[in-house]
Amino acid sequence: MEPMKLKYLERMSELYPTIAKASTEIINLQAILNLPKGTEHYITDIHGEYEAFSHVLKNGSGSVRRKIDQVFGHTMSQQEKKSLATLIYYPREKMALEKKKESDMEEWYKITLYRLIEVCKKTASKYTRSKVRKALPEDFAYVIEELITERSDVTDKESYYEQIIQTIIAIGRAEEFIVALCELIQRLVIDHLHILGDIYDRGPGPHQIMDKLMTYHSLDIQWGNHDILWMGAAAGQSSCIATVVRICARYGNLDILEDGYGINLLPLATFAMTYYKDDPCTCFKIKGTNRLNPVEQELNKKMHKAITVIQFKLEGKLLMRRREFGMADRALLDDIDYTEGTIRLGHKTYNMLDTYFPTIDPENPYELSREEREVVDRLVFAFVNCEKLQKHMQFLLKKGSMYKIYNRNLLYHGCIPLNEDGSFKEVSVYGKTYKGKSLYDVLDSYVRKAFVAVNEEEREKGRDILWFIWSSPNSPLFGKDKMATFERYFLEEKETHTEKKNPYYRFLEDEEVADRILEEFQVRGDCRHIINGHVPVHHTAGESPIKCKGKILVIDGGFSKAYQKETGIAGYTLIYNSWGMILAAHEPFTSTSDAISKESDILSDRILVKRTTQRKTVGETDTGIKLKERIAELEELLEAYRNGLLIERL
Repeated sequence: MEPMKLKYLERMSELYPTIAKASTEIINLQAILNLPKGTEHYITDIHGEYEAFSHVLKNGSGSVRRKIDQVFGHTMSQQEKKSLATLIYYPREKMALEKKKESDMEEWYKITLYRLIEVCKKTASKYTRSKVRKALPEDFAYVIEELITERSDVTDKESYYEQIIQTIIAIGRAEEFIVALCELIQRLVIDHLHILGDIYDRGPGPHQIMDKLMTYHSLDIQWGNHDILWMGAAAGQSSCIATVVRICARYGNLDILEDGYGINLLPLATFAMTYYKDDPCTCFKIKGTNRLNPVEQELNKKMHKAITVIQFKLEGKLLMRRREFGMADRALLDDIDYTEGTIRLGHKTYNMLDTYFPTIDPENPYELSREEREVVDRLVFAFVNCEKLQKHMQFLLKKGSMYKIYNRNLLYHGCIPLNEDGSFKEVSVYGKTYKGKSLYDVLDSYVRKAFVAVNEEEREKGRDILWFIWSSPNSPLFGKDKMATFERYFLEEKETHTEKKNPYYRFLEDEEVADRILEEFQVRGDCRHIINGHVPVHHTAGESPIKCKGKILVIDGGFSKAYQKETGIAGYTLIYNSWGMILAAHEPFTSTSDAISKESDILSDRILVKRTTQRKTVGETDTGIKLKERIAELEELLEAYRNGLLIERL
């Protein structure tokens, strides 16, 4: 035996010091391989919609309701099932309502506990006892395990279980026990969560979403361009910071920064009121849901315009400094005729909707004024030193990546940059060209350098590449020929607002291109898919999220309320369980209070993407591959013990 192999087996023998222990572990792992595959849940483009996201997470895109149907079939009415599902999603709030209308709460507790225990048994049945035990709430772990585990040694099982339940009620712990069971069901119904990008921007609660994700039991994140933008802001990249503040102002969400992250916006507000005091700022009205009073709206518009002008100045300077990005044509402030109030784009001249720019020097339009520089410096300091923001971004770094391969599925947020003929587009990144997988890999490494590189030059390259990933036509997370922010603010002509998509989106039905992408990322096997979001699927126009005969799934259906008029739905989510793939198209979520008081679950149309005749097992997953490797190593350890190469540690 090779010395290195023997050394490795010696280390393994510390964990499994005897033939008996190694043999037991092989038996355990072999048993796990034959269990049903755990359920995966895919969500993308959440865009700060915390309430809707939280509800979808609680109901597992209908997985909880499916378990209730499987357990109770026709023995419960639809209304009773609906009520039980609401209890599982919001146990404390639902019980508070029940106490107001129920005359015999003791009987209600008893019936409810029996029902929850049955649902719990069903959700736990596909996992090992060890895995279920780890998920159990500490306070009730022993009791729950007793109730959901079949006991062959108990003669009168019904009496045994009834006595446990009666005792729970008698000692006044029924409500806390119900909460524990409901949270356990939520925990077990989804084995692993995939977030395919764009947690941030547009909606009011991205910080709440991040708090929730940080407590989730098992997940991975593929960064979206909006997440990358916030990562750039946290790293201190000034163009990213200005853009983050601008988007928050655009959607009336400056309180995310002030209340959610404790970032002081007073310097910006003071500056805006000084320079735009008498400016109506008509181009800078709030987009989407407006929750502000008239005074707040006026201040928001002025801050919005102030930071927008600052953003365009900062971007212009960055594009001149980083000419290798090939985006100098997007520095537009020096194309404006400030006397005539027009701008020259290509071969056409357009009248501008707003011509009041008190801080722009036409001779040097990208230079920040002294006051603007002070605002930027204070914002940079606030973002870089915000403890909560830094924790959230470190979590994105730890759990996130540009792409992920999981159980033969290739996950990424946006696209693979392609040429017009469908071949991989070569993109220059700091003097070297990359395409396909290598482009994703190099961008991933630079994202991390923005936070961890010791060399300051490399760290600055990392910071600047975050802005490139956010808005470059060559970015796989953006995938359009331009970000027409300037034109949407200042030009009426819709032709200037058009953002042409990368050819990737024309090839979504081309099986040859799909196979080439999967091969590029070394995703092989019969059941393989590309799953991504980023560009909303227009459900009302008849567009399907299922592309290329099911090989590509584009699951952005418009979680963001700002997009729901266009898409006609409130987002797609995907469930991949042991029987196959189910795509859910969700109707808009009204509110958490409606979900509790009216028991209004998110209504979803279910689309069967793929179904197998035989349940997929753990042995057929990535986890199964690792377990098989472990079994092979343990078998080698057994052989070493039996051949006398290693001595048991009795």
